[in-house]
Amino acid sequence: MPPHTDEHTGARIAHVRKVRRLTQRELADLSHISYSTLTKVEQGVLPASPSVIGALARALSVPVTELTGQPYLEELRQDQLDGLINPIREALNIYDLGPDPDVTPRPVEELEAHAEKLCAMVRATNIKQVAADLPSLIHEATTTAHTDPADRNWRLLASTYRTAYDVTTKLGFPDLCTVALDRMDWAAQRASDAVLGGMRQYLRALAHLRASDYRTGKRLVRLGMATLEQAEPGLVTDAVTGQLHLGAAVLAGRDKDKDTAEGHLSEAERIAERTGPAEKVHWLSFGPTNVGVHRVSVLAELDLYPEAVHSAQEVTIPDGWPPSRLAHHHAEVARAQMWTGRTEAAFKSLLKARKLAPQQTRYHPTVRETYAGLEAARRRMPETFSNYGAWLGM
Repeated sequence: MPPHTDEHTGARIAHVRKVRRLTQRELADLSHISYSTLTKVEQGVLPASPSVIGALARALSVPVTELTGQPYLEELRQDQLDGLINPIREALNIYDLGPDPDVTPRPVEELEAHAEKLCAMVRATNIKQVAADLPSLIHEATTTAHTDPADRNWRLLASTYRTAYDVTTKLGFPDLCTVALDRMDWAAQRASDAVLGGMRQYLRALAHLRASDYRTGKRLVRLGMATLEQAEPGLVTDAVTGQLHLGAAVLAGRDKDKDTAEGHLSEAERIAERTGPAEKVHWLSFGPTNVGVHRVSVLAELDLYPEAVHSAQEVTIPDGWPPSRLAHHHAEVARAQMWTGRTEAAFKSLLKARKLAPQQTRYHPTVRETYAGLEAARRRMPETFSNYGAWLGM
């Protein structure tokens, strides 16, 4: 059952439901989603929240991406991004073949600088350039690690796999991002780096969050915490531990477990008070600001949209904060504003997200669902609203 990229999420849900030979009432009962919500989502009258999409995907036994329509291939072709995916796939597939005789790597210092530059470019949301540069860097790093299997070289290779995860996630290829995480674990184990191992479990937990597998996501967070107990104490370990708590908070929020979510937010806040801003520690953006924006996200996941909007107003974003993280925050705020009836404010937040990170924003399923929700209030939207929809491909 391939995704129907020319339809909205509700139409895809209806299509899969009919293939499964379920009535709307039966699917509502199986998914524990109200009948009224399901009918409105299928009609395109009501946007589907991530938790609703997840519940329906589990009930229908299909990947979440089949309902969201990812990857958005037509838009990827328009942006000439579709042709950059297969070289990344091929680079990930040669991980265990040893040194490539046709590859002459640069000195490791240059490779490390290049890897760091690509991490920074991902945070600046220059995804297209990163996707173009990444395969050759992976090939060089792979040959370097196999030629000289020092911890430093395995860490370098692990960092390139982390970037492959970032790129494929943002462009909507969950299966490929899972491969990248497996490769990251393979390299991290050879580097004997507990921090990389813990961070890999955090990224895996996020992948399971997107797949609406909250139980496994929570297990991965616990495993990541246990892995970090083997790491040297200090800023780096604290930042990754704090980020694991933030991931756990969002998982609990989407699973409607308010008390657990608040507990993880409190622990992350306590750690952030000790670390201060630590945005460049493994490029996790950890620190007090990130705790604040995650609190907004958790409140939205709990369907506490007025509280999320209020919390967003209390967050102060420092100059130079990573555009990728800030654009994601604006998308979350837009969703909360849309659900509280603040349609013009929601659209302004979507415009901010686009300005900060156009490549990331165009392929973000939450942005598309929020736009779909705003479309119902189109008569009250400015003329530029239709232009935004054409840009998204909706």
